[in-house]
Amino acid sequence: MTAAENLDTVIVDARGMKCPWPALRLARAMRTDPAVILLADDPQAEREVAALAGEHGWTVTTEAAGRWLVRRT
Repeated sequence: MTAAENLDTVIVDARGMKCPWPALRLARAMRTDPAVILLADDPQAEREVAALAGEHGWTVTTEAAGRWLVRRT
């Protein structure tokens, strides 16, 4: 369990979904939550998440392959 999960961070499980769905699920969760853990296995997800975060000014931390912590700044 990561420190983020200890803070009741929302987890969005988008494994098995092809882009742009992981990014869309992340964007929806970020409307109401200040931090989200995204799980995604589409190879394009990393690029999509980085682009979305850049547009909104969010920070992205890669916790593991296919697992990112996204926070509002």
